[in-house]
Amino acid sequence: MTADLTTADLITRARDGDGEAFRALTEPHRRELHVHCYRMLGSLQDAEDVLQDTLLAAWQGLGGFEGRASIRTWLYRIATNRCLNARRSAHRRRAREWDMPGVVPPEPTRRGEVPWLEPLPDALLDGALDTPLGPEARYEQKESLSLAFVTALQTLPPRQLAVLVLRDVLGFKAAEVAEMLDATAGAVDSALKRARATLKHRSAGAVPTPGSPSEQALVTAFVRAYESGDLDALLALLTDDVLVSMPPIPLTYEGRPAAARLFAAIFDSGRRVDLIPTRANAQPAFAAYLRTSTSTSTPTATRPASGLFVLTLTATPTGDRISAFTRFDATLLPRFGLPPTLPGHGA
Repeated sequence: MTADLTTADLITRARDGDGEAFRALTEPHRRELHVHCYRMLGSLQDAEDVLQDTLLAAWQGLGGFEGRASIRTWLYRIATNRCLNARRSAHRRRAREWDMPGVVPPEPTRRGEVPWLEPLPDALLDGALDTPLGPEARYEQKESLSLAFVTALQTLPPRQLAVLVLRDVLGFKAAEVAEMLDATAGAVDSALKRARATLKHRSAGAVPTPGSPSEQALVTAFVRAYESGDLDALLALLTDDVLVSMPPIPLTYEGRPAAARLFAAIFDSGRRVDLIPTRANAQPAFAAYLRTSTSTSTPTATRPASGLFVLTLTATPTGDRISAFTRFDATLLPRFGLPPTLPGHGA
């Protein structure tokens, strides 16, 4: 009914309480706003909550929309400020204790920085990255969704985070960002310089093209090594400075020797999993299902989910390697359309 109406007509109708007109105004921007909130917050659940809050605030505040900017820019202003409020809130996903029975974790190299980090299913990216970016955008869209990038964003002060995402990821002009944040252009430029300097020291290298033969070969080798508990084969796939983390468990293992100690503890315990492929943050990912019996002669009723692994791949002079391994808990699997259990072997 609203397909042939102009934006001005839709705004008028929405101001008069027409919910369908409001949906027609906002639905084209819904997915990209969701991804924006995820970049800002690092948590899919928080992003969903803030998106709903943003749309409610837009519905209630449409009477104050003056038309000086586009509806899209106005929605980004609301969403960004709601994200900043959420960042200041104490109600974030808290760290949790080690949860692998029978495995004693080795001493970590450091504590995890972002226990609230959650992965973003690639299915939610459909249509979210299609909007043309401003000419000043500096990052490729999928690069700006990698776990490494999203994690680095979470370490920035909130205002620097907002400025960098709006300017360098989305390409908004400095004057537009200043308007969104009720700041001066000078303050925006200053915040951007500081944010860029911080991220420069955390930048990742080149990555294999998603779905390429190179990526597939590395992923296949990883599955073979991990499912069989072959420590040497797994370590051969890792970069020297590989980073292993497992939010919300705040343990981080940096470097191949530290990763070797962790994976050795897991494999030596007899713990084995079957891996089901998926994708998260435009990166290879796997649902891990625990084998409740390692004997092929002993059938098991089910294989319970034990986690979600996301791999960060990096091109090196000696070939593609895994530069980060991030393990999330199994409670996130329903968001990827994956079941809590699989039928057991021989069942």
